[in-house]
Amino acid sequence: MSPPLTFLYAPADRPDRVRKALESGADVVLVDLEDAVAPARKDEARENAVRLLASVSRPVQVRVNHPSTPWHEADLAAVADLPVGVRLPKVEAPEEVRAVAAVLPGRDLHPLIESALGVERALDIATASPGVASIGLGEADLRSDLGVADDAGLTWARSRVIVAARAARLAPPAMSAYVNVRDLDGLAASCRAGRALGFRGRTAIHPVQLETIRTAFLPTREEVSRAREVIARVAGATAAGVGAIALPDGTFLDVAMVEQARTVLSLAD
Repeated sequence: MSPPLTFLYAPADRPDRVRKALESGADVVLVDLEDAVAPARKDEARENAVRLLASVSRPVQVRVNHPSTPWHEADLAAVADLPVGVRLPKVEAPEEVRAVAAVLPGRDLHPLIESALGVERALDIATASPGVASIGLGEADLRSDLGVADDAGLTWARSRVIVAARAARLAPPAMSAYVNVRDLDGLAASCRAGRALGFRGRTAIHPVQLETIRTAFLPTREEVSRAREVIARVAGATAAGVGAIALPDGTFLDVAMVEQARTVLSLAD
């Protein structure tokens, strides 16, 4: 299967939006019980999630409330019987992940790192439990914590989480949401910059963003052509018993380039 590239948030207190998200072309739907839901509507949102997701047959993750809130335990109890992954917000310590894993054994967990302390502990969080399926950044809270106003101030934190995911043998992280839903050109440029850093895919807050995100993270024709040539050259050299392999432009191939070519082709397919 191709790696997921688009992740669409929908607040659980708006069942109409959850239904639309489930019917959308997003690779993964993110049903939110946390920041997008006002405190007075937490119980209603939880009940909606249980009703709408009881027999869901597509990839879904539910973002629960943090352990420091009064809603956390009820959220975990609600998702216990749902066929969904669980997004853990504002994680700062591996113990937070292990506590959820103990309550939901065997469940895919997706910790979100949203503070300076979380960034410093990124690898510990990524390796906290066999249940960790991905890690990601929550950049709105991180910007506030770091006191930065633009993307330049997030570059190190972004790279830190990408490196931690790789070191933990997890898939590359998806980018945090781009909050201006009307600025699709800005979204595309931001996605290209994130892809160059090592991100794969992005969360969205509106269906209109999905196609721009998908296009930005899919390989170009030139990249697909080069990847196919790399794989073909490797196959030919292996059959001929040749050790050193070079492309027509003189670039010698190594294991990393071959693995990258396979990733490109998996996305293209």
